[in-house]
Amino acid sequence: MQKKTNVKIVTLTVFIATFMTAIEATILSTAMPTISSLLKGGEIMSWVFSIYLLTNAMMTPIYGKLTDRIGRKPVFQIGLFFFMLGSLLCGFSDSMLQLIIFRAIQGIGAGAIMPVALTIIADIYEAEDRAKVLGLNSAAWGIASVVGPLAGGFIVDTIGWHWIFFVNLPIGILLMLLLHFFLIEPSHEQTAPPIDVKGSLVLMTLLLSFMYGFQTISDYGGISLLTMVCFAVTLIMGIVFVKVENSAKDPVIPIFLLKNKTFVLINVIAALVSGFLMGIDVYIPMWMQGIIGVKAAIGGISLTPLSITWVLGSFAAGKLLAKRSTKISLGSGLIIILLGAIMMSLATQETSYWLFCLISAWIGLGMGITITACTVKSQTTVSANLVGVATSFNTLLRTLGQTVMISIYGVILNRRLSQSLHEGGQYTRDQIDNISNHKLAEVMNPQVLADLRTILFDGLHIVFLASVVLLVVSLVLNSLIKD
Repeated sequence: MQKKTNVKIVTLTVFIATFMTAIEATILSTAMPTISSLLKGGEIMSWVFSIYLLTNAMMTPIYGKLTDRIGRKPVFQIGLFFFMLGSLLCGFSDSMLQLIIFRAIQGIGAGAIMPVALTIIADIYEAEDRAKVLGLNSAAWGIASVVGPLAGGFIVDTIGWHWIFFVNLPIGILLMLLLHFFLIEPSHEQTAPPIDVKGSLVLMTLLLSFMYGFQTISDYGGISLLTMVCFAVTLIMGIVFVKVENSAKDPVIPIFLLKNKTFVLINVIAALVSGFLMGIDVYIPMWMQGIIGVKAAIGGISLTPLSITWVLGSFAAGKLLAKRSTKISLGSGLIIILLGAIMMSLATQETSYWLFCLISAWIGLGMGITITACTVKSQTTVSANLVGVATSFNTLLRTLGQTVMISIYGVILNRRLSQSLHEGGQYTRDQIDNISNHKLAEVMNPQVLADLRTILFDGLHIVFLASVVLLVVSLVLNSLIKD
């Protein structure tokens, strides 16, 4: 009797893998000040996060192609192996440069985990049930946003920062064993054309130059010569990539997918909405701490309602996709998010913490509908043999959207703050940063604190207005979709 995939155990395995990669960011953000002080490399600390995103994005489309060629299980296990290897080496790091290099290895592994996890869900669930499972899978990110900072602080204070990375090893081994025994895949064709090595290398160069270009915008506070060089390389690599893929026997990303208008529009919308979400994740906690004056942990919890209602939105997406067109399903989610963004842009300095929690919950509902609909429709608009490529492309676009928008948001905020500080002439950027520290804000002169909060409010207000524009563009793109 032929063995079959144990759907429940494989689903649980996917959830745990998603949680493991999701908590990596939140747990590290809490520990990073301690790690930075011990490893003496604060000036390059941001690269601990940036290099992880760079290598993650570079490898995602490659893994997506491999899943369609050799199967989901081996690619997922390869990703887990590199993630565990990177974690082990990170734990043994004794300099900031070593930590950055080993985080690159960890990112190479993480590039497989999320897209392949979503592809496995697509394999074992039909579209409507898939939306519900994707919602539960997304909840892992919400749980990680709450548990991560607490766990990071606890580990650093007790057994040491190294265990932030070492803890991934037993979890990774367990996941590899569960996949080995409970995910049963059909055998794959052994006579497939050779792997598109040239296209893969060109694509990785393209993604590296693109993402590093936006990293330089963030580093230098605007467009520099290095930024222009990076974008020039990106443009050249883009032209080369199209030519290479048109002649490849088995292209890493088939060019005909990019001629599928619905597929492209859905993924661009996913990128824009993911960029919007990055602004929410970064700047709502900043508002909570800097303007309302709550502690960091309480500020982060303001995003918890978003995670809860995201699951509800995913369930709603399953119902909508079963009964309504893609345009209506996506449009419903986008309108909900847009209303939430407008509420944020209309908020005043007196807006209460609890009202922000309600806005967070409202946005989460729209995010659950939109992101789930984008993921499911990306998978169902292509043939079965391209589900892995389509899923990884969707994941890649979401990562690129976050990378681009966090750089743009940063430039918008920094320029507005610089302008306000220059006009006032009596305060510094360090003082603006200090008001987000609950202990430092408490000992400030009340009038100085009020002035600084007004300056920060003006800056964040511009960021939230930019978010509204982003969502209006998404709605316009949605109107172009033809089912």
